[in-house]
Amino acid sequence: MQNVDVLIIGAGAAGLMCAIEAGKRGRTVLVIDHAKKAAEKIRISGGGRCNFTNLHASPANYLSQNPRFAVSALKRYTQHDFIKLVDHYGIGWHEKTLGQLFCDDSAQQIIDMLLDQCNRNGVQLRLETSITSVSKPDDRFTIGTSQGTVRAHSVVVACGGPSIPKMGATGFGYEVAKRFGLQVIEPHAALVPFVFDDVMRERSKHMAGVSVDAVVSYKKTSFREGLLFTHRGLSGPSILQISSYWEEGKDIRVNLLPGTDVFEALKSAKQAQPKQELKTALAGLLPKKLAAHITAEQKLSGRLADTSDKVLRKAALAVNEWTIKPVGTEGYRTAEVTLGGVNTKALSSKTMEATSVAGLYFIGEVVDVTGHLGGYNFQWAWSSGHAAGQFV
Repeated sequence: MQNVDVLIIGAGAAGLMCAIEAGKRGRTVLVIDHAKKAAEKIRISGGGRCNFTNLHASPANYLSQNPRFAVSALKRYTQHDFIKLVDHYGIGWHEKTLGQLFCDDSAQQIIDMLLDQCNRNGVQLRLETSITSVSKPDDRFTIGTSQGTVRAHSVVVACGGPSIPKMGATGFGYEVAKRFGLQVIEPHAALVPFVFDDVMRERSKHMAGVSVDAVVSYKKTSFREGLLFTHRGLSGPSILQISSYWEEGKDIRVNLLPGTDVFEALKSAKQAQPKQELKTALAGLLPKKLAAHITAEQKLSGRLADTSDKVLRKAALAVNEWTIKPVGTEGYRTAEVTLGGVNTKALSSKTMEATSVAGLYFIGEVVDVTGHLGGYNFQWAWSSGHAAGQFV
């Protein structure tokens, strides 16, 4: 039987950050993960370059049933603090767009940095090891693993949610929470592409690969970023963002040409080139495949000179105010994160400790705090891991 001060379940971004901070305080730390390698989500993120934080990270960029919960951790360890660590290791980085920071070279640099910090602070990492049980028979925890039993004063659950199951992601963290009487907000796939029903998919499959800058809205929330048509439906940053807010069975609104009043543009084209076909005029504003799709769907044809303002307005609405009802999302298979998780009402926002179970902590994606696309979820991992690391 091994005895440690802190056992961390999950060798991802949050778990490694927590381990580093606890190690700095002289705690004996063991990190356990069932994967063959640590931090696999970091490795594949950002196309292999890791979108490790965002310059604009603030509590406003996170969804939770308790929006104020993330404030404390985000204030105490900011994006600028993590950037200092990255700079200290000489890792080159750049801002891609909208404050998103990526490694110039490889996501592996971030992993190597974290593992080096773990080594420097005496953290023990045990991979390819599964957890079979977690209990607290007395003032310490007893953790059964595939490589023996561990006793620990503190247990930190940092194993994320079920998004991207091909990487071994599961809902194990929720099971631990429930075992100790903590409520779990029902999880959902988030930052995930939408899928169309069979009819819409068949009608739009020829547009797969077409992309535009778009404003995608649901209720009072809007995002302006890229939109991509796929063989199954819609993807791209704007779609992934709004998916975290969308409710099944409801419509989303899409402006396929933000910043342009398409009705006025078509009226001007009618005056300037009255013999031009409506489809051709639209193709001057949008990708040809998309223009052809819209005119076919709306049953629009003919020369501009023969087209009434009513018809022009119909065409414009199909562009500036396209309304679509997705049949669903692609689910956890392609979801970048999980919405929902351990109810923050059961946790201390300062320490991440369960208020009803001394020594039990939850950090990162397993908690009901979900960031926008663009490095925000990594920043929550750094911030929540750092917060717990000061107290475990």
